[in-house]
Amino acid sequence: MSRLTLCITIIALSLSQLCISQNTNDLMPYLQDFKSVSANNTVTITSYEKNGTHFVYAGGFGGIDIFSLNKEGKLNPIGTQELYKKEGPARGMVADNISGTDFLFVANKFGNAIETFKILDDGSLERLSLTMDTDETHLGIAITLQVVHMNQGSYLFIGGLEETPGLSSFKIHKDGKLTHVQSMKDDEKIHTDGIIGMFTHKLKGKTFLYTGGFQDNGVSSFRVYENGSFKNINNISDNTTDRYLTGAYPVTGVKLGDNHYIIVGHRHHKYYKRNGFIKNPDFVYHGDGVSVFKVNRKGALEPHFVLKDDENTKLQGQTRIEVVSVDNNEAILAVGTRDDASIQLCKLTEDGTLTPLNYLENGFSIYYGLRSHQIDDVNLLIAGSNRFDLKKIATYKVAPKADRGDKVLRHIVNLKYKKEATEVELNEAVNAFLNLKKEIPEIENIEWGLNDSKEGASKGFTHAFTLTFKDDHAREIYLFHEAHIALVNKIGPLIDDVLVMDYWTKP
Repeated sequence: MSRLTLCITIIALSLSQLCISQNTNDLMPYLQDFKSVSANNTVTITSYEKNGTHFVYAGGFGGIDIFSLNKEGKLNPIGTQELYKKEGPARGMVADNISGTDFLFVANKFGNAIETFKILDDGSLERLSLTMDTDETHLGIAITLQVVHMNQGSYLFIGGLEETPGLSSFKIHKDGKLTHVQSMKDDEKIHTDGIIGMFTHKLKGKTFLYTGGFQDNGVSSFRVYENGSFKNINNISDNTTDRYLTGAYPVTGVKLGDNHYIIVGHRHHKYYKRNGFIKNPDFVYHGDGVSVFKVNRKGALEPHFVLKDDENTKLQGQTRIEVVSVDNNEAILAVGTRDDASIQLCKLTEDGTLTPLNYLENGFSIYYGLRSHQIDDVNLLIAGSNRFDLKKIATYKVAPKADRGDKVLRHIVNLKYKKEATEVELNEAVNAFLNLKKEIPEIENIEWGLNDSKEGASKGFTHAFTLTFKDDHAREIYLFHEAHIALVNKIGPLIDDVLVMDYWTKP
């Protein structure tokens, strides 16, 4: 089974061999690698560089999977780290260096705790401390963590989805332990009920923190002081005309020229049951969009621009927005979506205009697991899914779009079955493979045959399947489709070896 999964993953293209568009604004994510993870429901991914080695941490229910990452986007498994009470899922993971030590801070959602780990030289983790929720703090169902560095110390800001929501600040000590500084209880004014995104900007020596409120549909700004305390600056609520903050979700930011921007996405409450998780079911849906706010001289947010979803974009159910790169006063952003199951690239210019570029229908819903990472001059994305059947994370290289012309993609799967596989099992396996055409509309055509070569170089492979796809999107959807995953799980025990090759050709 593991060999089958491993070989099926060998579909990443060498971008240097592609016919590349010369338009540097015409960027596209390209799949490089994917690996299995031990934790179900990979909801959080972060990355970190230590001593020249790049590490990826994928958190889910019960634990954290650890990988190394190279500039080609290849993942190498290192190990796993169990969470407190084997709970989780690991949410809001953030890695940072505090007083010369590399730490990974993890919000243990259902453990109602913050775990502090030391990042060792090989990327593995050593638990140092556990900070539990109290009546005074807001760590219950903790989801989002943000490290804020000040001149005299560093602080960890924490938010989440607990029943008594709010924002908490903790001082980070040299040994990784946390001591409580301040907590601010949510009220009707501020937007801290369901903090799923946070970001900080520094303006003329002053530090400001920005939060999104998933349940109370808005964004808030706070001034952070040298001792880690904070106060509210301003708040912007959703409306039913030109704002898209119902279910405010990812929050990020970027400085372009002299301008500071905050970019906020949302997963609208329409995507949830009205009488269940959502506290206020009385909402109006008027579309999906990404909101850009400009930070004024006082650190307050001002509505600036909205990129609205249309038939040419994939912005439904935004759960993560990552800054891929900043160059020449332009920023490239990657928007991960749960409901569109895509990665949408966008460009933010110095004047605060957000323009859609290309998107990739990656074939799985992204919940909170999307992370941008740069190695040398290579921009990568690492993505995971909330799907319990997938149990994989994938890497993508952001590069100029390949000019495919009118070519189609041939996906060839050669199988060698185990000697003990019966004729009945082989026939069932073939029929299950062919049935994918009914289950996955993106497959343009599928054909198969038994090996009839007389050259003696078949190396024991007996069955060959050729699938045709019209574009990159179709292949991604196929690779991560529930029906394909089910097929791999079903016939995997029968497989002795597999050889997969993909190529583009004229139809």
